[in-house]
Parts: sequence; C-alpha cells; structure tokens
Amino acid sequence: MNLIREMLSYPFLVRALAGGMMVSLCASLLGVSLVLRRYSMIGDGLSHVSFGALSIALAMGWSPLKISIPVVVLAAFFLLRITENSRIKSDAAIALISASALALGIIVTSLTTGMTTDVSSYMFGSILAMSREDVWLSVVLSLVVLGLFVICYNRIFAVTFDENFAKATGVNVGRYNIIIAVLTAVTIVLGMRMMGAMLISSLVIFPCLSSMRVFKSFGGVMVSSGILSLACFFAGMVASYQFSIPAGASVVVVNLCAFLLFMAWQSLGRLRG
Repeated sequence: MNLIREMLSYPFLVRALAGGMMVSLCASLLGVSLVLRRYSMIGDGLSHVSFGALSIALAMGWSPLKISIPVVVLAAFFLLRITENSRIKSDAAIALISASALALGIIVTSLTTGMTTDVSSYMFGSILAMSREDVWLSVVLSLVVLGLFVICYNRIFAVTFDENFAKATGVNVGRYNIIIAVLTAVTIVLGMRMMGAMLISSLVIFPCLSSMRVFKSFGGVMVSSGILSLACFFAGMVASYQFSIPAGASVVVVNLCAFLLFMAWQSLGRLRG
C-alpha cells in the first residue's frame, strides 16, 4: 500500500494510470469483437499508420494528436473497404498498410529530426507522454465505448458472429463496422503514447484471448476482458515503478502471465472434466 501511495503522489503517474486504464478498457472491449472476427492484427496495423502520421507531424511542427487521429481513422476506413470489396484478405491488407506506413515514418524520421525523444516515446511508449488532454479524451472515449456495448450489445453480438444473419435482421452492418473501426483507431492513437507503436496491439489481443480460455459466452468474455485489462494495466504500472522498467513492456509481460494462468486454469478444468 505504501508503494501505491507513493506512486499516486506523482501527478504524471496519476495521469498515466487514469488515462492508461481507460484506454486499456476500450482496447479490451473492442478487442473481443476484433479477435472473434479475425481482425486482431488491425491494432498493430493502425499503430504503424499512426507512427507514420506522427513522424510527419513532428517533422512539420504540427500537433501529433490532431494529425494522427484523422489519418488513422481514414486508414481504418481504407482497411474496411479493401477487405470488403477486393480479393486481398484482411491479414494481407493489414500487413501491406502496416509495413508501408512504418517504412514511411522511419524514412521521414531519418531525413528530418532523427530519433528524438518525442519519436522514441511514440515508438516505445513513455509514461511521461500522457497529458491532461489525453486523460480527458480517454475518459470520453471509454464512456462512448461502454455506452456502445451496453446499448447495442445484441447488434454487436450479431455482427461479430454472423454478418449475414445480422443483415437479415435489419442491422446496418456497415455502420457498426465503421463505428468499431473508428473507435479502435482513436484508442490506438491514445494508447500509443503510453505503450508505444510496437506494443499497443497487445491491449487489444491479450485480455480477450485470456478470457476465452475460461469463459465461453460472449458476455462473459467481454466482462472478463474489461476487468482483466484494468487489473493487468495497474499491476504492470506498479511493477514498472517498483523495478524501474519500461511501462509498456511491463504491462505486456503482466498480460502474458495472466494468459498463461488462464491457460493453466483451462487445462485443469479439462483434467477434472
């Protein structure tokens, strides 16, 4: 408890905890739908697009957040259109855009500012990068995501498991795909400041995969993912502070440990059964 009190005495750590936990919650809830639809790597692809946009914004002296959010949202739209209207499969389309955007970001960085502290923090994450504006944006985003999943639970369930059935029941599948893509894009951009472009996709993937080891219902996986994401992020931040290790990497390792524990729980359940 003394360690936690000590952490909370630093304003930048309070901002990092508040903003990071909100982003983790959003990523985990959106991740349930994305993972079940085999779009789990979209987080990785959009984070690389965001890094490319941020590199250009920093080189031009523009506001990184104001540039990267619309660019990543457009990239999410583009990914949807490619996967829906072309012969390129979703994983190939994500890899194509991801590699291209990351390469562009690296070239722009090398030709202009070089690997400065700002660029490095977006690549690998930094607890110092979370501003008050980011925290408020994270709170608003989490309220929107929670509201969407509470109010439109049945429709999201239908879209996630069977788009044709959802269309037959009158659900506007395209609209929900766009909403989820846009919310994922904003979540990725906000989370990059804490986790970095290399690790942000873990917040989308790990909680859902861990929860699926134990829970079999869509609702159970969703609730478990949300709770697990908050617990893992908090534990990761505490470990980061205690052992002076990077916050993003610490959060990922805690999520990995949780995944292994849930796998062990699943194996024990099978042995008993």
